[in-house]
Amino acid sequence: MSLIIASQMEADFNRRLGQHPCAPTLIDVAEDEPWTAAGEADILLARPSQAWRQSLHARPHIWPGRLKWVYSASAGVDFYPDWLLDAPLVTCGRGVASEEIADYVVAAIYAYAKNLEAVTARSRAQWVHAPLGRVSGTTIGIVGLGAIGCSVARRGLALGAQVIGVRRVGTQSGLTGVELVRDIETLVGRADHIVIAVPATPETRNLFDAALLAKVKPGAHLINVARGTVIDQPALVDALDHGPLGFATLDVTEPEPLPEGHILYTHPQVRLTPHISSNHTLVRHRLLEKVQGDLTRFVRGEKPTDIVDRARGY
Repeated sequence: MSLIIASQMEADFNRRLGQHPCAPTLIDVAEDEPWTAAGEADILLARPSQAWRQSLHARPHIWPGRLKWVYSASAGVDFYPDWLLDAPLVTCGRGVASEEIADYVVAAIYAYAKNLEAVTARSRAQWVHAPLGRVSGTTIGIVGLGAIGCSVARRGLALGAQVIGVRRVGTQSGLTGVELVRDIETLVGRADHIVIAVPATPETRNLFDAALLAKVKPGAHLINVARGTVIDQPALVDALDHGPLGFATLDVTEPEPLPEGHILYTHPQVRLTPHISSNHTLVRHRLLEKVQGDLTRFVRGEKPTDIVDRARGY
């Protein structure tokens, strides 16, 4: 099978992908209109560039053209227009960065619990006793037990925390030691650290609204490594200012970046990072391995991994 792959990835990635045994032909993609590759390519390897977000809502007449498969380098497909899913097959890079994101979550948990910067002694006068928070014995609640959520759960258990979770489907967590609770309200009421790891869909938009945030355990720490749309940001600020929420670590916001002067930049109970938890530049080799493996399956007539369900949106 002779395949033409149009790729939005960097040159070295494309060079190495071109060494696949099926000897695909790699072609460049127009950065301002990546969808035009549908006219000449069998496979489009896409990344969530600004062109996709800024594209017109109406599906281009060329789409999906001769495409057999669209491969999103990102796990989420919410960054793309809805018509992307009109391609015959759409898969995603789910799981590639889950370990990196889980490490970020654990770092955030320890940063909040121990707060070493606040107790650092820079003079003899500051050499005083200060109690530190704990991680062992606390409860980590995970909203969404996909690849990221499961990676966080394994780390939480290893740290001696109780791990509880809630998921959209299924009655078992799939991980020994993780308790699956009946609903999200139960989870936020019990957890000291609440980790959001759900995809962005119409159902999860503003999932953490004023009503849910009012039910969190007093002093709880909210960590969002999903999408900014999952949280009602004005309600979040109110929950931080007036309780019961104690702190928020946000790697994602809506929009991104936030406008200059937004309160989340300077709020004393917020740690804001610029959507970097995936550490994506350092896991390119994992994405390459995943794409190569899926390409092998595809040329054999087998299904690739992580096919996006159009109805669910992930």
